[in-house]
Amino acid sequence: MKIPKEARKASKAFFMGSFTDRRLDDAKVRTVVAQLVERKPRNFREILHAYQRSIRLELEKHQALVESAIPLTKTALEKLTRTLQSKYGEDLAIEFRVRPELLGGLRIKIGSDVWDSSVQARLAALELELVHA
Repeated sequence: MKIPKEARKASKAFFMGSFTDRRLDDAKVRTVVAQLVERKPRNFREILHAYQRSIRLELEKHQALVESAIPLTKTALEKLTRTLQSKYGEDLAIEFRVRPELLGGLRIKIGSDVWDSSVQARLAALELELVHA
């Protein structure tokens, strides 16, 4: 959805003002939303939509989803947790899921970063290569 330049600038300014010590501040987010709804500036719906998207993307940067074909050992879980938290920060929340359809390997998603070393992904890539050969 294309939004007016003024709305995009306003949304970005509100988003940048929603941080305390480089971390998203819930109280500031609530205050921004309340002020926007109360004042209803021009294009406030577009501003709110863009602001919501920015907040969602920021929150996703601090959530990891790790999928594996079989349950990981305690040692592997701890090592993977340490590695991911050293790269993305100590406040990274990690969720582990077992998905047998992966057949083997791991799929890790953090925000817009995705690492897929699963057998399922490799087979899909091979199939695509054979179809287009």
